[in-house]
Amino acid sequence: MAENRLPFVRDTTFAEDVGRIRTRRGPENVATLRSLAVSTLRRAGHQNSAAALGHVSYQPFTRPLELLGIS
Repeated sequence: MAENRLPFVRDTTFAEDVGRIRTRRGPENVATLRSLAVSTLRRAGHQNSAAALGHVSYQPFTRPLELLGIS
């Protein structure tokens, strides 16, 4: 079940199926970045990825860096 969970979360949170990136390595690269975002949010203790993305987006120049421990 865990192996199917990440693609489902990426699809529902980021609407991956309607994405327009379709050439070369674009889809794999964007999927990797989205997986990194979901994993980082989970490691920070967030259960709901969509709500966590909303919370992080309120201060887009500081909160993502805090999640990564860079600030």
